[in-house]
Amino acid sequence: MARIRIELPGHFAFATELPVLISHINYGNHLDNAQLLGIVSEARVRFFGSMGYSEMDVEGCGIIVADVAVQYRSEAFHGELMRIELAANDFHTHGCDLVWRISEASSDREVARGKTGIVFFDYTARQKAPVPAGFRQRFA
Repeated sequence: MARIRIELPGHFAFATELPVLISHINYGNHLDNAQLLGIVSEARVRFFGSMGYSEMDVEGCGIIVADVAVQYRSEAFHGELMRIELAANDFHTHGCDLVWRISEASSDREVARGKTGIVFFDYTARQKAPVPAGFRQRFA
């Protein structure tokens, strides 16, 4: 099976920090892979919020997560502070990728990298919608 390889952008538009909580830890005594996606979800909410949006209102459209790809790079442990960096790229008619990197904040040790494919969605009409022009222009 071919391994997933995520190419990171040269610049991330946004960064935030979150601690690894005890509820994020698995039986291996490190960050659980499913809990990592919860950390990414919180960072995504903060990313949209930093631009004055919410996941239900990006210039009148909501978003739907279409897919996620992850490359795990190292363990993370309870009490460590994670820095999550995000950038939007690979735009298409109805969405884009949110590319992200998670690193331990004090050492810059990379914990994981990935991308989340999002699709813009009109929740009233129950159908996908074009990428809002203002959102796309922020990343041109």
